Amino acid sequence: MTHFNWAIDGSIVGLYLLATMIAGVAVRKYVGKVEDFLVAGREMNVYLGIASLAATEFGVVTAMYTAQNGYKYGFAGATPGLLNAAAMFIVGYTGFCIKPLRDSGVMTIPEFLEQRFGTFVRWLSGVVIVLGGLLNMGVFLRVGGEFLVVTCGLNPGNLEITMTILLVGVATYTIMGGMLSVLITDFLQFVVMSIGLIAVTILVLIEVGWDRLVGTVTEKIGPGGFNPFINPDMGWDFVIFNLFLTTAAVLTWQTSIARVLAAKDTRTGRQVYTRTSFFFVCRFLIPGIWGIAALATLTPQMIQTLSPQMQENASLYAMPLFLGTLVPVGLMGVLIAAMLAADMSTDSSYMLTWGGVIYNDIMAPFRKGWSEKKGLLWNRCIVAAIGVFLLFFGLWYKLEGDLWTYLTLTGTIYLASISTLLIACCYWKRANNWGAIASIIISAVIPLGFLVLEKVNGAAAKAIGAYTSGIAAYLLSGVAMVVGSLLKPKQHCKER
Repeated sequence: MTHFNWAIDGSIVGLYLLATMIAGVAVRKYVGKVEDFLVAGREMNVYLGIASLAATEFGVVTAMYTAQNGYKYGFAGATPGLLNAAAMFIVGYTGFCIKPLRDSGVMTIPEFLEQRFGTFVRWLSGVVIVLGGLLNMGVFLRVGGEFLVVTCGLNPGNLEITMTILLVGVATYTIMGGMLSVLITDFLQFVVMSIGLIAVTILVLIEVGWDRLVGTVTEKIGPGGFNPFINPDMGWDFVIFNLFLTTAAVLTWQTSIARVLAAKDTRTGRQVYTRTSFFFVCRFLIPGIWGIAALATLTPQMIQTLSPQMQENASLYAMPLFLGTLVPVGLMGVLIAAMLAADMSTDSSYMLTWGGVIYNDIMAPFRKGWSEKKGLLWNRCIVAAIGVFLLFFGLWYKLEGDLWTYLTLTGTIYLASISTLLIACCYWKRANNWGAIASIIISAVIPLGFLVLEKVNGAAAKAIGAYTSGIAAYLLSGVAMVVGSLLKPKQHCKER
């Protein structure tokens, strides 16, 4: 039975939400231009950037899929976090791609790509970025609501109400203050989130014990719980796919790149990457430990207390069920506030960044001569429209397979091509718009095709494998860029 107490824990959560809303709305008066709304006037310093990036990239959905990885794969489930941390440090240290990107003064990646590949590629890349981003984010609200339902013992029938309240709160300050509100609230959320994560992890280690965690992985998962290469559900294809994915995400995931572009200079953007890199290990490891603890302590009878729909995917809901029975009153309020902090930070940043691409790139041909006031109004309307989409998508889409696989495939819809385009734009002189268009099409078709196949013929999708499909998207996207660029005839200057 959950330990959530509405008088004590509810008050803690309520006070936190009130403080966040006040802080987020208060900065609206400083938003006078589109640049203020989308990149905070490019005044972000290192420490605010670290807090904002860490808070944005850890939401309830993050805790859920990393805990699910821990429950299913043991400590090997943290492999993507190790790869992500290494890629972020190397890119930040060398400035690979992000230095020329920040030096260009653009607000989005498609705007940068236009300089090399033309206006159509800018528009098309904006379309696939938004498509992949919104499909990726589409499950966030439901997963966040389900976490609260299981952890707090809420009536599952109130899930839609819970989702709507979460969305309205986040959308309100994001619409009013844009990136300024996101950065300010991210800092508050980073503090609360860190306190909650550390406190609960210490409690887990005290109550369950490290030896029991290791023993559980050894007994129930085996050597594959420590080594992803020999895990029958992971293997080389899992590691290679996640290596491609995390490297591409570091280079082109719009919410991460938004911090680089909002930094006051290129050096600051690179420092944000290098100094935040280790957090991505913790991002996977801490909830992963919670998932392993759930595997060690939950009984079949406890799993049966979940709704029938949740029992079908018990590995996803094991962690919140475990925390609901472990965390005591008082600390439970801190935990829920921390998770809401993480979720609000992620949702607000994602809504803003995808909205920014819609305005800055997809709508670019239609907004010539617009005033700053009209631009701000449209940006706010776009964020509101994204919120409505997320609410309805979260209500009807049924997740197939594990959450991490879904998120990686929807992200690959644009990560494979846009990372290829960005690298080619910066470092390959022969790259042109033919190759760019071919790369974008291949990158979108393969993961979308797999997701559709998963719905209509699950057995065929399982035979192909999500990881194999993902690897194919990255490799063939690169091949398409090279082949398409080489096929286009060279343009020779006419002699005068």
